[in-house]
Amino acid sequence: MTTLKSSFITLLLLLTSAVSIPAFAENSKTFGNYIVHYNAFRSDILTPEIAKAYSLTRRNNRMVVNITVQKKDGDASKPVKANIEGFASNLNGQTKTLEFKEIHDGEAIYYLAQAQVANRETLKFDIKATPDGETITAQVNFSQQFFTD
Repeated sequence: MTTLKSSFITLLLLLTSAVSIPAFAENSKTFGNYIVHYNAFRSDILTPEIAKAYSLTRRNNRMVVNITVQKKDGDASKPVKANIEGFASNLNGQTKTLEFKEIHDGEAIYYLAQAQVANRETLKFDIKATPDGETITAQVNFSQQFFTD
């Protein structure tokens, strides 16, 4: 299972490194002493082994939202547990509730949710992240279009 988890982390790093530096900067939000990193992608890019290990449905019409919260610690940061909730809505106003599940990989903590998407559907994500033991909440909003063909 550790190899699968390492493969998942590698995949996420490849996904985020595939975007340009300015786009990568837009995939995080700093609030207080915390940073929220976020991205969304089609689930069929996951290997069958990784999808099975994390109980994710692997299809071209399913997307995964990945959220991580880190606390700044000098020049570094460390992952922390958080309460993550949110939803996605399309341009027609249809809402998809996102049910996040917490994934641990060594010290790393990920929050993953899935939803079905249609070809060329644009989803507007509205996510709230509250680190454990804190009263401050980060409001993360972003949009992404998905292509299923």
